[in-house]
Amino acid sequence: MANPQIAPYGSWKSPITTDLILSKFTGLGLIALDGSDTYWLELRPAEGGRSTIMRRAGDGVVTEMTPAPFHVRTRVHEYGGGDYSVDHGTIYASGFLDQRLYRITPSEKPVAITPEANMRYADPCIDRRHGRLICVREDHTPTDREAINTLVSVALDGSGPPQILVSGNDFYSTPRLSPDGSQLAWLTWNHPNMPWDGTELWVATVNADGQLEDAQQVAGGSRESIFQPQWSPSGVLHFISDRTGWWNIYRLRKGESEPLCEKAAEFGTPQWLFNMSTYGFASPERIICSYTESGVNHLGSLDTVTGEMTHPQTPYTSIGNVRVSPERVVFLGASPTSPVVIAQIDLATSQITVLKSSGEIAVDPSYFSLPQAIEFPTEHGLMAYAFYYPPHNPDYQAPGDSLPPLIVESHGGPTSGASAVLNLSRQFWTSRGFAVLDVDYGGSSGYGRAYRERLNGQWGIVDVDDCVNGATYLAERGLADSKRLLIRGGSAGGYTTLCALTFTDTFAAGASHFGVSDLTIFATDTHKFESRYLFSLVGPYPERKELFYQRSAINYLDQLSSPVIFFQGLDDMVVPPNQAELMVEALKAKGVPVAYLAFEGEGHGFRRAENIKRTLEAELYFYSRIFGFELADAVEPIVIENL
Repeated sequence: MANPQIAPYGSWKSPITTDLILSKFTGLGLIALDGSDTYWLELRPAEGGRSTIMRRAGDGVVTEMTPAPFHVRTRVHEYGGGDYSVDHGTIYASGFLDQRLYRITPSEKPVAITPEANMRYADPCIDRRHGRLICVREDHTPTDREAINTLVSVALDGSGPPQILVSGNDFYSTPRLSPDGSQLAWLTWNHPNMPWDGTELWVATVNADGQLEDAQQVAGGSRESIFQPQWSPSGVLHFISDRTGWWNIYRLRKGESEPLCEKAAEFGTPQWLFNMSTYGFASPERIICSYTESGVNHLGSLDTVTGEMTHPQTPYTSIGNVRVSPERVVFLGASPTSPVVIAQIDLATSQITVLKSSGEIAVDPSYFSLPQAIEFPTEHGLMAYAFYYPPHNPDYQAPGDSLPPLIVESHGGPTSGASAVLNLSRQFWTSRGFAVLDVDYGGSSGYGRAYRERLNGQWGIVDVDDCVNGATYLAERGLADSKRLLIRGGSAGGYTTLCALTFTDTFAAGASHFGVSDLTIFATDTHKFESRYLFSLVGPYPERKELFYQRSAINYLDQLSSPVIFFQGLDDMVVPPNQAELMVEALKAKGVPVAYLAFEGEGHGFRRAENIKRTLEAELYFYSRIFGFELADAVEPIVIENL
């Protein structure tokens, strides 16, 4: 507009509505290549969060391979990933409702190939020589101990029960057969490590009967994280290791590990999901890979003979889920002005084709706030990183003497990282007059192992300090109203949010999305994968139980006087509902303004469109009531206790 309307920050009318965000977009995930065909997972919030497998044939025809009501999703480690594999048009996938493995072909309904049992399967690798899958199994049959993880074989036709191939350790992932099927590689690790702390890479010979022989550890250890073992077309085992402090690519030759491209960059990423992929082989001498350097994502073409790296040109600032064949590379890409897409690069012509977009943006890009990478000082003379999004809407400007409210976003993980890509949920805030700071606090990935390990023993301290210092950095520069600083986060970010509100007086209000409030309960009442995670983030339990008490916001409610809104899935097995409910009841009793929205059928992270919509609008309504500004659109009210 030539003459923008004058209106207070937060009250601007925006075309980026919750209906737009949810009705036009689907989630895209796990890509697989099968000859000239491309497969991917599609998450559909409008269908209750159902995930389905889509196929785009070489001729461009797109087909849904798992029509409703079939829901593809594994719950191994609760976070899943590695939900399916494809071989010559036949899909092997995990069904969400019963967690059995199914064989799916275009001409028949899904056929279960594992028995009814309290078992979960993930990351299937196809062994054609022996007519089977090799995959991770998580056995939840015992009720008096934690789940049992193994590597098992499953007959492709479902004949006979699954057979255990490897057992004895706490966790397994990434079973991968050599091209001739004679060797199997896999990763394994034990409590209290998480896979980004330390994993072991093992290799065994596969004999004629399909049994494993001469298994030996070839890389890794308790202080070396191995990521994505993969065989080259010529049968050379490659993998990513952070032995130098950076996740770089190596290969195994004559029992020795050789680096291919030593670089202060991250070619790997924290293994929260199965079948994560950052590289693949176009030929024995050429790897196509993605990596992060100084928080920025790149696509590279690596010559495995010379170690030279070239960079194919793409418009994307985020590149993940990389899958490669001799003719093409396919990946999930995004940028600050485009949504997530499945992009394909023809390796002969460098032509880029978008195979699938997560949605069409029916909004003029002039409404988008573009990220600005910032570096700011934090405790102990160190620096931290973030992306700053200024409030932006071409139809409005605020009164000249006012400053915008600032939302500090604390990401989950806590090993995850901020990403400078288009996120309409974030633009929902900036286009209404909020500034947003997406903080890569100490502990985030993308900056090397040392930065990731800043959080060791310091969770609830380093992350809080960095969020506080990022907010005050902007306020001191006149980019945010120091009296209207907000903090929000989900999961681990919810924990940081609650600690920041409790142990500092920086923030005026906050929102916890399925966040941890009591570390003691979390340490004794969560799933296997993360059941010892706090040993590194806080300390061993119960030996250091006093630290768990001191870092838990629930124990210091006398210090918390800022309003908080809580969002919680009632089926959450990672952060059980009692984490939120205990905090809510305590704040009610104390007289602090508090709101609580709980959702039936939701787990750790919300998948249903109506719940995502309700969450965004409720949080906006909450802030409007706390700060006393009028909303441009009608929003269904929520109950705010003690307001």
